[in-house]
Amino acid sequence: MRSLLLLGLSACLSASFGHAANSTIHNPIFPGFYPDPSCIFVPEWDDTFFCASSSFNAFPGIPIHASRDLRNWKLIGHVLNRKEQLPRLAETNRSTSGIWAPTIRFHDDTFWLVTTLVDDDRPQADFTRWDNIIFKGKDPYDPASWSNAIHFNLTGYDPEPFWDVDGKVYINAAHAWQVGPYIEQAEVNLDTGEVGGWNIIWNGTGGLAPEGPHIYRKDGWYYLLAAEGGTGVNHMVTMARSKNVSGPYESYENNPVLSNANTSSLFQTVGHADLFQDGNGNWWGVALSTRSGPEYFHYPMGRETVMTAVSWPEGEYPTWTPIGGEVSSWPLPRAALDIKGVGPFVNHPTPEILTFSNESSLPAHLTHWRYPNPSSFTVSPPEKPNTLRINPSNINLTALNGNYAGPGGQSFISRRQQDTLFTFSVDLDFSPTVIEEEAGVSAFLTQNHHLDIGIVLLPPSTSTATLLPNQTLEQENEALIPQIRFRGESYVPVPKPIIAPVPKAWRRDKLRLEIKAANRTHYSFSVGPAGRQSLMQTLLYASNDPVSWGFTGVLLGAYATTNGRNGTTPAYISNWQYLPQGQFRD
Repeated sequence: MRSLLLLGLSACLSASFGHAANSTIHNPIFPGFYPDPSCIFVPEWDDTFFCASSSFNAFPGIPIHASRDLRNWKLIGHVLNRKEQLPRLAETNRSTSGIWAPTIRFHDDTFWLVTTLVDDDRPQADFTRWDNIIFKGKDPYDPASWSNAIHFNLTGYDPEPFWDVDGKVYINAAHAWQVGPYIEQAEVNLDTGEVGGWNIIWNGTGGLAPEGPHIYRKDGWYYLLAAEGGTGVNHMVTMARSKNVSGPYESYENNPVLSNANTSSLFQTVGHADLFQDGNGNWWGVALSTRSGPEYFHYPMGRETVMTAVSWPEGEYPTWTPIGGEVSSWPLPRAALDIKGVGPFVNHPTPEILTFSNESSLPAHLTHWRYPNPSSFTVSPPEKPNTLRINPSNINLTALNGNYAGPGGQSFISRRQQDTLFTFSVDLDFSPTVIEEEAGVSAFLTQNHHLDIGIVLLPPSTSTATLLPNQTLEQENEALIPQIRFRGESYVPVPKPIIAPVPKAWRRDKLRLEIKAANRTHYSFSVGPAGRQSLMQTLLYASNDPVSWGFTGVLLGAYATTNGRNGTTPAYISNWQYLPQGQFRD
């Protein structure tokens, strides 16, 4: 069936444009932690496409990418960029909490973003678990344009706004699926959050957790798209249609319209989709996917955004090209790189080198876990110019219990892993004076899934290894010494902690800490004196399986913590580098 669908769409593409006119999509279009895509085309804004993604507990939250050619996508900002917009993000408990599945739409010269702040530790039937919210803004390139959250009542999630031709406005959403697995709808005042009564409009096709609904009005029909099967390897996209916006909706007999379930493709978990047109009337689809293969073990970049071409004849259901690393498509719009916005192009494998110079600020793509303490991060402080000073948080990356972090924030700053193969490294200037003061780098998925290598002040008696061949554990006379420590946290087995004294010859200068993807399945963790690559020592290799889990993707970053003690020593980060070294697509 999938081969027939692909052949059918390929034939349609060829008939419309000829083989020479076809283009190729290279997936993922947003590599790394960018799940649950929602995209629109806005001719009024210079024929630009805008896409929003889920962010869960990450901050800034709800990233927006823009493109004018569907091949070069630039981070232009974040909808959630100020704590006062949604203070409760600081209070979420559990790593699967936070911002789920936004929908972005444009109507009456206004951008609307509707989403859910989920407290995933609370029962599904508890309405306080679901904080459904509306943001609106006039200028997506201006962070200040986005409003504070407007709240509305819904015992469910994945809401989207829909404007009907009669002027009525609706919210379509997924009901809490463990309570009632269905799609529901209510009229809404988007300016106030006032909603009417909720009505069930579709029960799905029988797959697990019907969610992520979007309605499209076309050719006199209302087409309802949804995700089913859960966000694992059985994920799929299904559709139904009705002559009335409120139903009844009749399921498509050839569902699912898109899925990579039961295939050997590297791209799995395909689902949670959205549809949009370009300026030539061609249809496109986006969805989330993990590059896990059917084994579903090694996918540290998590759920990413993929795109495909869609054929939608009049009066019929759309046909989607199956997802792969390379997808034949309609001709793409003319190449255009002139996109406003503060961030980098997300799909350009460009080396990143941050020097934290005196006149710079933190780049827009750098990410925290929940709201940071602003005083914890200083670019180019006077005592050490051209560094990033990180004041330690009392809690470490696991925080209070692996799920909650408290109001004080975590001193952690990161960027997404966006390449199968990469090297991430920083120079660290750190002179701890209190036991358990620590600074280092992490491959961080969530508070309960991370792999860290850092410098920590500990007694010599805690050492379990040495770095250099001629180094022995009996050479130390101090009560506390700087030690290199690896430790991990996950729901699956992780390597045992390794503690090795920093060699005495290295203690006077900065150290270089490095995390590298040695291959598709393993990271290496290395340390050495800054500026002397030949002296770098690999402490261990560790599987990326412990950080292949859940809803998010790996963040690579630097941290500083007192591990619950009373220290105050800052860490100084410089020569931050992320070097892309290979992207696997098949």
